[in-house]
Amino acid sequence: MNRLFATILLCFAPIVLHAQTIGSSLGSVSVTKLAGELKDPWAVAILPNGDYLITEKRGVLLLFNAQGERRRVSGVPSVENKGQGGLLDVVAARDFVTSGTIFITYAKLQSGGAGTALISAKLDVGSAKLSQVKQLFEMQTGTKGGRHFGSRIVEGRDGYLYVTVGERGDRPAAQDLSRHNGSVIRVARNGGVPQDNPFVGTQNAQPEIWSFGHRNPQGAALDGSGVLWVSEHGAKGGDEVNMVRRGKNYGWPVISFGEHYSGQKIGEGSSKKGMEQPNFYWDPSIAPSGLMIYSGKMFAEWKGDFFIGALKFDHIARLDRSGSRLRAGEFLKSRETKRVRDVREAPDGSIWFLSVDRRGLFRISR
Repeated sequence: MNRLFATILLCFAPIVLHAQTIGSSLGSVSVTKLAGELKDPWAVAILPNGDYLITEKRGVLLLFNAQGERRRVSGVPSVENKGQGGLLDVVAARDFVTSGTIFITYAKLQSGGAGTALISAKLDVGSAKLSQVKQLFEMQTGTKGGRHFGSRIVEGRDGYLYVTVGERGDRPAAQDLSRHNGSVIRVARNGGVPQDNPFVGTQNAQPEIWSFGHRNPQGAALDGSGVLWVSEHGAKGGDEVNMVRRGKNYGWPVISFGEHYSGQKIGEGSSKKGMEQPNFYWDPSIAPSGLMIYSGKMFAEWKGDFFIGALKFDHIARLDRSGSRLRAGEFLKSRETKRVRDVREAPDGSIWFLSVDRRGLFRISR
């Protein structure tokens, strides 16, 4: 029995390549390198058996076992690797143990340019192969240029998929319900549209839209109560964290706490009736990517706190939460936190993050 228990624990104890420490409000914590030599990593998904997946923006999906051995997964669709587009988020379905299902977002080449798309697929871990690939959603219509695809996937407590879609650099489109640009969309696992989506039956509106008026949300997570939150890039200042609610308008580009890169004013100011205020914003911008809301399993003092990767200033931002109020907690910063793209919580409560510039996956633990 003891030998069996030890074997199970090993599934969640990936091989550590290097160990460092990082200062925090709890004192020094350990930072260990789990995987290196990654090329523009975008997302990590931890599987129930201790294996994990990493997307590389160029269109490569990698499967790692608990010993750190990697294989390239076949069957990934072609991606438009341009600017901020490419192979983006990856998430294992809640029932992965029985279904083998994963969800992936990517930039898909379209007649009008490229747009964010969502697929489901069956992952055969033994052969490192995707099968039964099915497109569940693609934005209509795509846009030329390589900016603002989003894109994160969250499987809600209701069983539906919530996907963040950037406005593709077309600012007015984020206020246009006839387009998916700048929205959070909600679809069923088979790609169907839930009939209680807020704009079903509204003339000219895209029925998948759950909320709109977003700029470029590159972080999304559920809190302990199952409420959806997103973090999104502002322009020059005005990066935001928002509690996402059904049918609400989050204001971009009519309101913002930032300004255009030219220094010109954005829209009509920082507030307007009928438009939501952020729960938290940064000025200057940190370029937030990846959002994790912590369970407290390993670090009880951080239970309920928000952890957001920063592509600018090279840190992980921790926000304290009190009810719906968020306030700045601290920056977790070290040589490993250069351009943090994704942040996730592992089953043991350790905090995993991807660094673009360090080309690696790292683990924060006691």
